[in-house]
Amino acid sequence: MKSVPVPGDPSIWSVGDLAARFGLDTHVLRHWESMGLLSPARDGAGRRRYGPDDAFRVATIIRSKAAGMSLEQIRVMLDGGAYDRHVILEEHIADLDRRMAEMELSREMARHALECRAHDIASCPNFRAHVQDIVDGRASHRPPLAESLRQRH
Repeated sequence: MKSVPVPGDPSIWSVGDLAARFGLDTHVLRHWESMGLLSPARDGAGRRRYGPDDAFRVATIIRSKAAGMSLEQIRVMLDGGAYDRHVILEEHIADLDRRMAEMELSREMARHALECRAHDIASCPNFRAHVQDIVDGRASHRPPLAESLRQRH
């Protein structure tokens, strides 16, 4: 969706202004534009002009990237058809669920390590139980995000 700049509108930003607003380098916004994530309006001199809708798209991209979504997934979520958007979001929710479960296991392990009175934490049977599934080959030793990225390529 292309924004339409209104001359003199204080909610219209240059590429530098919008990038600074979100703590990004300008090349990031240009890259996102090349990926089809942004479509800023242009002024008479051809300079990019971003409006409030563009700011919300940038915020959505930032939040989605922080949650582990790829730029392609974000593009489909923002501009794809309903079916494609649902497929992408269902996959992403499943990925988040897996990552949250891994984080909970890691939290439990860290909590035990913090409270354990064993001199050598790695020899504590209760602590070792937190990683026994990896030792036995029943669980992946790869971080969940690395695993999901490997599956996508």
